[in-house]
Amino acid sequence: MSIQQIIEQLKKSKRLLLASHMLPDGDAIGALISLGIALGEYKKSVRLYNEGPIPAVYQFLPSLHLINNTVGDVAEFDTAIILDCSDLHRIGEVAAEVSKIPVLINIDHHMTNTRFGNLQLIDPSASSTAEMVYRLITQMGIPINTGIAYSIYTGIMADTGSFRFKNTTPEAFEISYKMVLSGAEPHKVAQHVYETTSLKRIKLLHMLYESIELSFNGKMSIMTLTQNMLNATGSKLEDVNGLINYAKQIENVKLAVLLYERRRSHARKNESDFHVSLRSDDEVNVAAIATSFGGGGHQNAAGFDIHATLPELKRSIFYFSENL
Repeated sequence: MSIQQIIEQLKKSKRLLLASHMLPDGDAIGALISLGIALGEYKKSVRLYNEGPIPAVYQFLPSLHLINNTVGDVAEFDTAIILDCSDLHRIGEVAAEVSKIPVLINIDHHMTNTRFGNLQLIDPSASSTAEMVYRLITQMGIPINTGIAYSIYTGIMADTGSFRFKNTTPEAFEISYKMVLSGAEPHKVAQHVYETTSLKRIKLLHMLYESIELSFNGKMSIMTLTQNMLNATGSKLEDVNGLINYAKQIENVKLAVLLYERRRSHARKNESDFHVSLRSDDEVNVAAIATSFGGGGHQNAAGFDIHATLPELKRSIFYFSENL
């Protein structure tokens, strides 16, 4: 799909809804805010949506207050832009309502994207969706202000693991450099994202360390986060962001898994709704694993949602350790 076709649609649009995925990370937030600011500068009426809440480490971003946790009346919008979502349902409970908006634009860099929507801009070679938003903004001739610069820089930095992951491309460095020239301060972003944490998060991390289980061959680690842990530490959903990386750092582990209990079922008391995050080295394609459960993502970072009992879920996940 040509980026020019999307630009032409944006020029015609009057009221736009922008949405990114639930349990948002730095890329989802950065792409959402940067495009929202840019389209506002382009004199468009824009509403930003995320099911949220936003992780505390990203609360420093300019214009964060523009993000709403309600969509409003979808009949008001002529266009919706879905950012950093491999499938429309990744935006959460409002997916069915949002699908009624006349034009859906799908902007994403996940190789498992289902190609939903009327217009798609999909590039798995991009470091992040924030990088793709940068290309769109610049081709529209919209100036990069400080708010846009911080959001795009943060999105790229987050999705490249602070420029450590394999998706750290020359383009990612080049765009980040330009964002610094436009006002983004790398030390400020790093201080908030990597060097600031709450006591509640530290207590939660201690409990998560205790929950870690290794597969028989030691190549898979599973970390379990329950609602009881959140309640015991007084933590919130936004404190979960990035915790899976601790399970991935264990020596010899090729595949790390975080089982996050989102809510308990009232139908069968032992069942819960889980979000499962997967991280790996370059040898394991976790997107393939996530896809087998109805999810998606990248080769070394993916996830899916599932309704199951905890023992059943662990058995299903540990099955994949046999081939590591």
